[in-house]
Amino acid sequence: MRDWSENQITLVMIRHGETQANQEQRYLGKTDESLSKNGMEALLSYQKRKFYPDVDYLFTSPMKRCIETAEILYPKLSPAIIPEWEEMDFGQFEYRNYEELRDDARYQVWIDSGGTLAFPEGESREKFILRCKKGLLRMCGKLRRAAEQEASAPLRVGLVVHGGTVMALLSTYSNKSYFDYQVSNGRGYLCRMKNWYSETISDKKHLRIEVVREI
Repeated sequence: MRDWSENQITLVMIRHGETQANQEQRYLGKTDESLSKNGMEALLSYQKRKFYPDVDYLFTSPMKRCIETAEILYPKLSPAIIPEWEEMDFGQFEYRNYEELRDDARYQVWIDSGGTLAFPEGESREKFILRCKKGLLRMCGKLRRAAEQEASAPLRVGLVVHGGTVMALLSTYSNKSYFDYQVSNGRGYLCRMKNWYSETISDKKHLRIEVVREI
């Protein structure tokens, strides 16, 4: 094992490309929708303009829109699936947009809560964040095993996930609030993750993610 004294790796966090629901500004959670034609073309355009840094390891949500994005951006890598990184469950608001929800009293109550209440028959932000944190710890475990097997620590790690996953992880491990980390389709953040290489979950309480720049 190399001397990894800084206990730090580069994270490339990317939100999946656009889908039809994204284009129509719908709440897209558990619906397993593929990328739209426009979404795929935008990703290829960004790729040609060298938006995306190279990575050594790749992780994704299990949903089609993330896996398809990963295949376009990093075709030579086989991503590891993190099941906890599925998008938030929007419950009764799933696949609906503002125009369809604005007269729903439950929607106004949710808006008035600042988005902290659970979606009707869906998930709360608090539970979603906890789920995403478990996924990050799962990823750290996989990276640790890879580092031990290959006698070197990983340097650059890519995450192709949902906008909600990005917000959940960065608001937990960085220094701003949840909605400060909203990001459009195909864009994301270049980050440094510190104090990830530890043996137990309790040791990871000092894990931090520092945003270097937007992608």
